[in-house]
Amino acid sequence: MATLSFGIAAAATTVRTIPRFNSRRSKITCEWDPKGVLGPAQTGHIARLEFKRRLERDSEAREAFQKQLREEKERRQALRQSRVVPDTAAELIEYFLDTEAQEIEYEIARLRGRLNDEFFAQIRLEIGQIRFAVTKTADIEDRLIELETLQKALEEGIEAYDKMQNELMTATNSLTKLLTSTDIKTTLLDMVEKNQINRSLLALLDENIANAYKGNQKEAGDYMEKIRSSVLKYLTV
Repeated sequence: MATLSFGIAAAATTVRTIPRFNSRRSKITCEWDPKGVLGPAQTGHIARLEFKRRLERDSEAREAFQKQLREEKERRQALRQSRVVPDTAAELIEYFLDTEAQEIEYEIARLRGRLNDEFFAQIRLEIGQIRFAVTKTADIEDRLIELETLQKALEEGIEAYDKMQNELMTATNSLTKLLTSTDIKTTLLDMVEKNQINRSLLALLDENIANAYKGNQKEAGDYMEKIRSSVLKYLTV
């Protein structure tokens, strides 16, 4: 397949598995239906199904809901652009404490380089000072809970983000190896031994297949579909 031309697309780096930080300050401000178009807020599985069915049969309600989603997306984008990242570790702690829960993933990805030993040393210092304080008020106790929750959320979030980045890099290298291989089966067996067949590789293949067909590269898309079938077989072993 030397005549095929492949441009490997890197998968999006949005983190989807990071635990949500949830402090008193981090509250989602998007309301269910501020204009009352969709009726009062409802919770629970049955209520969500009813809400979904209503959207499907009510075009006006569906349009109103989509408008709310667009407005919330625009609000979050504007908020991201307006925030100024501080210079010191102490100020960065406050920055994260003032970050909305649904924005924690984005901020971890954006500020990964700042979330280093110095930053976590500052969190541990503040936690230690509060724990060993002679006098503790309700506000101080709340501060301790916030800091401990933030520390745990960021540590788990960073672990998930770093794992995703490593898997993405491995998947990109693996896909390049497959697309340039003259013996797909042998290459796949070698990758199985090295534990390089995973869902990240499959997702990257899917993205490149879609891009190939979108760019009218049917031959390349068909070839990658065959590779995908082989990868899927080894993935489920």
